[in-house]
Amino acid sequence: MSDPEAPGGSPSAVSLLLVEDDEVIRKSLTMALRRYGYEVTAAGDGLTGLERFREGRHDLLVLDVMLPHLDGIGLCRKVRETDPTPILMMSARGDALDVVSGLEAGADDYIVKPVDTAVLVARIRSLLRRVTFAADATPSEPPAGPDADRLVFGDLVVDTRGLDVSLADEPVTLTPTELRLLLEFAAHPGIVLDRQRLLHEVWDYGWDGDSRVVDLCVQRLRKKIGGERIETVRGFGYKLRR
Repeated sequence: MSDPEAPGGSPSAVSLLLVEDDEVIRKSLTMALRRYGYEVTAAGDGLTGLERFREGRHDLLVLDVMLPHLDGIGLCRKVRETDPTPILMMSARGDALDVVSGLEAGADDYIVKPVDTAVLVARIRSLLRRVTFAADATPSEPPAGPDADRLVFGDLVVDTRGLDVSLADEPVTLTPTELRLLLEFAAHPGIVLDRQRLLHEVWDYGWDGDSRVVDLCVQRLRKKIGGERIETVRGFGYKLRR
């Protein structure tokens, strides 16, 4: 894996949890990420990773899929039971089943091993931007007007300033990626948004990314706000019904 020279500026306040059973990869990634200024807690199996997660506060999790005792997908599900912390999955094969299972479990993105450090850091920064900066969490073209901060779609209410979502007056808990995806849809109700646009605006990909991350995140969002609200327009993309 490559280990390019770390750029200036230190994200020293950012804490990462890395769970990887291969000792060589775990130590190499830990050293590389620390060179970039990240605080890294490492674990070699899923159960230890879950303990480390519960013991401290982490800004982002990097999980290998294949882990002893509790695999990365199971660990992801455990975390998602209570916490929206961004999760990046690592898959040794880029196998479709691994990718889909990880995203269905609640992961925000995935990366294929062997891991290029520059790509890993770019993905980490992209995920953290969804949490850290409110400007990055707002839609690309926010609506204007006196009611711009409160978008109403039937019993679904999206507060674009407070970043709160409610359904039938009950709060809806979304991961940062799910929230940003909903904000993008809410800014363009009734307009079809294609997958490449969503990859660019939500996942911050400046390249032809894997559209499966969009499809699986849309599925997760539907489960939380109602399956009928986001319509699939076959061959084009998705739209939020007015």
